[in-house]
Amino acid sequence: MAEAARADLPADKAERYAVVRREIAAVIAGEPNRTARYATVASLLAQAFPERFFWTGFYVVDEAKPNELVVGPYQGTLGCLRIPFGKGVCGAAAAQRQTIIVDDVHAFPGHIACDSRSNSEIVTPVFNKAGGLAAVLDVDSTQFAAFDAIDKAGLEAICGDLLTVD
Repeated sequence: MAEAARADLPADKAERYAVVRREIAAVIAGEPNRTARYATVASLLAQAFPERFFWTGFYVVDEAKPNELVVGPYQGTLGCLRIPFGKGVCGAAAAQRQTIIVDDVHAFPGHIACDSRSNSEIVTPVFNKAGGLAAVLDVDSTQFAAFDAIDKAGLEAICGDLLTVD
């Protein structure tokens, strides 16, 4: 059973993203630690969209294996521990360096089923200030076709605010 979104958030999705983006920016202002920043984003997004966001979190580029993502801070059920670039939706977004929206993950070639209850997904890259890929933000939903251009714009704006010095 889905939880209701926080009562203090607007019903309009674009407005909700704008409010949550400002909230995230205020909380992470001055915080240099990536883990703290990513954990805050995952938590606040999961709380803002509980009716659609089943799994919300980050896969971080592994410094020891730069063509592999390793699970980072997240909210939700157990996530995959490692994902090679090019595999699944997260790996495809990492390799292509662009947001990918998948309406039905079961039809996505090479989809990695970390939790079989996920039916749709949006993955947005996070870049560092030098333009390198630092991580991807992965959001899964139990609903089919749960994500659209408004989600893409909202998540890309939030991820843009996460630019790190590394």
